Amino acid sequence: MKFSTKAVHIGQEPEETTGAVVPPVFMTSTYAQEAPAEFKEYDYTRAGNPNFTRLQQALAALEGGEHATVFSSGLGALTAILSTLTSGDKIVAVDDLYGGSYRLFTKVFERFGIEPAFIPMQDLDMVDAALAERPKMVFIETPTNPLLRIVDIAAVAERARAVGALSVVDNTFASPYFQNPLALGADIVWHSSTKYIGGHSDVIGGAVICHDADFNQAMGFARMAVGLNPSPFDVWLMSRSIKTLAVRMERHAENAAAVVEFLSSHPRVKKVYYPGLESHAGHAIAKAQMSGFSGIVSAELDLPLEQTKRLISSLGVFTLAESLGGVESLVDHPATMTHASIPAAEREKAGLTDGLVRFSVGIEDVEDLIADLEDGIQREAG
Repeated sequence: MKFSTKAVHIGQEPEETTGAVVPPVFMTSTYAQEAPAEFKEYDYTRAGNPNFTRLQQALAALEGGEHATVFSSGLGALTAILSTLTSGDKIVAVDDLYGGSYRLFTKVFERFGIEPAFIPMQDLDMVDAALAERPKMVFIETPTNPLLRIVDIAAVAERARAVGALSVVDNTFASPYFQNPLALGADIVWHSSTKYIGGHSDVIGGAVICHDADFNQAMGFARMAVGLNPSPFDVWLMSRSIKTLAVRMERHAENAAAVVEFLSSHPRVKKVYYPGLESHAGHAIAKAQMSGFSGIVSAELDLPLEQTKRLISSLGVFTLAESLGGVESLVDHPATMTHASIPAAEREKAGLTDGLVRFSVGIEDVEDLIADLEDGIQREAG
C-alpha cells in the first residue's frame, strides 16, 4: 500500500456500530468497566482513547514504524522522550534547532541533571568527538530550523548505535511524506504534528514513532503519568488532516521552489537557504535521504534590520506569525520570535543572524505569493 492510500485508509476504517465512514470523536474522559481491576483496552482518556489509537496506527504506517504515541504538543512528545533519562545522562543535539527544544533542554531538563551539548551535526568529526562522551541520546533535526542545514541521518544514527546511544530525529520540517528517518536507521522519530501533519493552523499536537515495543510502552506511561495527552477532538482533527498530507506536501514544495527561484534572482536578497538548491551545502545528502524538499525557505534580505522587520510586517498574503506547515503562507523573524529563547551569542555561533527571515510557503496560487514578496521588497527598497 502506497503513501496516499495509507493516509486515507489506515486508522480511518468506518466506525463499527453505525458504519459511519468518518469515525466519530470519542469525547469521554472515562469508560465503563465490567469488573474492578479487570483489564480493558480503555479506562481513562489520559491513558488512551479510540481516536488516539486510530491516529497512532496511521502515523506508524506513514513513518514505517511499528508503534506510535500521540501527545498534546511537539514539546509534549519531546518531554516524554526526555523523561526516560536519568540525572547525569548526557545528550547531544544539533546546534541549529528549534528554540523551544533548546529551551526545554537547557531551562527544564538541565535543572534535573540532564547534560546537553549542541554541535554542528553536519560535521561528522564533531559528531564523533561528542559521542566519545557516551551520551544516551542524539537529537537530530533535518532540515534544521531555521537555517535548513542537512544532517546525514544514516551516518549519525550508525555512529550513535555504535556507542549505545539512541538516535532521535525531529521530522517536523520534512514530514513523513518527504523523509522517513526510521528507514535510514534512526531509532525514534518525533513530530510537532501541529505543523504539516495538522496542516491547517487550527490544532496543536505531537507524536513519537518507533520500532521498539518497550520504548513505545515508556511513551504511553509518560503520557499517562505526566499528563501529556491530547484532546480527542484535536486528534480527530489530525486524522482528518492527514488524509490530504500527500497532496498538500506536493503543493508546499512546488510553491517553495518557485519562491526560492524568485528570491535567489532578486538583487535585494543576500542569501537563500533551501536544501533544493544545488548550491546548498547539504543538497546531495538531502537529495539522497529526502524525496522532496518541503515548504520552508529562509533568506537574508539586503536591507537594514528595521526595514526587514517592517517589510515582513506589511505583507498581504504572507502572515507574520509563529509556527509553520499550514495551508496559509507565514513569515517569521526567528531571532525575535521562534528562536528568541536561544541566547544571542548562541544564535550567532550557530549562524542564525538577526537579519534572517523564515518563510513557511503555503498552498495559495504561487503568483500571488511572489507578487506579495515583490511588492513588499519594492516598498522598502525603493
